Amino acid sequence: MTFPFLPFTRPAIDEETIAEVANVLRSGWITSGPKVLAFETALSEHCGGRPVRVFNSGTATLEVALRLAKVGAGDTVITTPLTWVATANVILEVGATPILVDVDPVTRNIDLDALEAAITPQTKAVIPVDLAGLPVDRDRLYAIAGKHNLRVIEDAAQSLGASWNGRPIGSTGDFVSFSFHANKNLTTSEGGALVLPADIDPGLCERLRLQGVRRFPDGGMDVDVLGGKFNLTDIAATIGLGQMKHLAAFTARRRELARRYFDRLDPALGLELPVADFTNCNWHMFQVLLPVGTHRGKLVAAMKEQGIGVGVHYPALHLFSLYRAQGFRQGDFPHAERIGATTVTLPLFPSMKDSDVDRVCAALAASLSEIA
Repeated sequence: MTFPFLPFTRPAIDEETIAEVANVLRSGWITSGPKVLAFETALSEHCGGRPVRVFNSGTATLEVALRLAKVGAGDTVITTPLTWVATANVILEVGATPILVDVDPVTRNIDLDALEAAITPQTKAVIPVDLAGLPVDRDRLYAIAGKHNLRVIEDAAQSLGASWNGRPIGSTGDFVSFSFHANKNLTTSEGGALVLPADIDPGLCERLRLQGVRRFPDGGMDVDVLGGKFNLTDIAATIGLGQMKHLAAFTARRRELARRYFDRLDPALGLELPVADFTNCNWHMFQVLLPVGTHRGKLVAAMKEQGIGVGVHYPALHLFSLYRAQGFRQGDFPHAERIGATTVTLPLFPSMKDSDVDRVCAALAASLSEIA
């Protein structure tokens, strides 16, 4: 029997949302407008009423958060090497210096002991990352930040729908950044959102989002800060509004699929599985570490031959040329390097069937045997 190709992720956009996008296109108002405001309201409700502003990417949200936190030249920001490179790129973008510390080998999130040990008088902020939707320990994180008077910019790109101590990620904390890229649990095709702390003026955030423009009731305007062009369109916001209706169901289904992976993956394969958290984690990705000596490229190719796509999230970013030029070297962060070199992301998205998980598990076993 021939099966259709199974990608590692696929967005779930219903017909009602598609029809609403068509209505927006017909309306003549397709850039930032009423749908953006409605989407921000829906996100704010999810985040306990906190102010939320949407952007054209989760990268833009991180950069603007750093600017709102007044991070710049002479400052250092601590983050993890096991993340998409944007997390560190934005630190360079604002003129600050990224300080990387290794990850916890179990959670694969930033090692909070190493984070605290890396703090210096120049440290202005920390950017923890919820890898694959598993939240960093918020209690310990904020205890450290409070002790050292640091701003926290939560890179929650992958953890919308996750929680900590029963409260949704985004409903507490300092700055919280979400991504709505096509592979995220909630998508707008491209986009992001920034949850703002109480001491930050949402108006300033809006000006940094759109060219620094301040408008006045009499029709006049001024530009008082250097802003970018980071606004979200009403087309994208309409997709987001449709997705919000299903977020809880998406999360529940992802957890069911993740449980099935734990049940079906053969321990004899020697895979290192993620933390089995079905309370806090939203299961944005299901990542396994391959046995020592496995040729990952051959494994990826063998899975593709069986009609299954797998991803690689993420190579340790300090090994990229840009960061080697910053002085980082192989061997600096051994846990991140080992995980980055051996991880594969298995298919996981809400429209998958239980039988799809079974198919992936069987194909993985066959592929590992084939390339051994």
